Amino acid sequence: MNTKLQALYSLKFNPFRPDVPVEALYTTPTVDAFLRRVELGIADGGYVMITGDPGTGKSVALRLLTQRLGALRDVVVGTVEHPQSRTMDFYRELGDLFGVPFQSHNRWGGFKALRSRWNDHIATTLTRPVLVVDEAQEALGSVFTELRVLASKDLDTRQLLTCVFAGDARLIERLRSPDLLPLGSRIRRRLALDYASRDELLACLDHLLEAAGNPSLMTTELKATLADHAAGNYRVLMNLADELLTIAADRDLPRLDEKLYLETFSHLVPKKAASAKRR
Repeated sequence: MNTKLQALYSLKFNPFRPDVPVEALYTTPTVDAFLRRVELGIADGGYVMITGDPGTGKSVALRLLTQRLGALRDVVVGTVEHPQSRTMDFYRELGDLFGVPFQSHNRWGGFKALRSRWNDHIATTLTRPVLVVDEAQEALGSVFTELRVLASKDLDTRQLLTCVFAGDARLIERLRSPDLLPLGSRIRRRLALDYASRDELLACLDHLLEAAGNPSLMTTELKATLADHAAGNYRVLMNLADELLTIAADRDLPRLDEKLYLETFSHLVPKKAASAKRR
């Protein structure tokens, strides 16, 4: 974090940036209940899906889930970094994630080696390895199909992995297609995120400021104004707040208030409303 921000506002971290520490993230009751359901099913494996429009909290939910599962005893979590990979590259990435040597000319050998590694892990720990695929709507249909076959055993009565898919509405539509319906019908846990209410946005701001170490950084009026103009979108809320924080630090302002908002985002405020507030 910028040292000036830290010194001027006594912040432990910038509460409006994407790299907020996991332990400081705001968790709604809906997300918390979903996380608990996934934890309870980790011993059986299967498929989990998080969906929502950009800015509705998918990345936060995914970070929280990955952290919680990774903290469980003997649970191994691997995250796919390139969901657009073709099948052979997807196998290489799985081999790298789970420590299985993979020869590009022998996909069958990689198939057997991965399943053997996962079987051994289950037999030793009684937990399933976890595979996280963010931006899953970008994955090729052939990769989805390969993963479904790869992670299934004993005529589809056992799952060797817990697979977590995260994506936007396109992921839902893709898993309804005839080719991918066999996978879509196997989703056990779902979290469908919607736009946040005004109260949820305000609660998020209060939580982040408290966690960052300066709950009085913003006036109550400014928090309300930000919540009203964020259109239910957490990302928009954070971007607006981050812009104000940067400008306030540049001007050495002791606190962020509504006057700063009006000066910075006057193009977003109707002229009549802006004039009334200045009076």
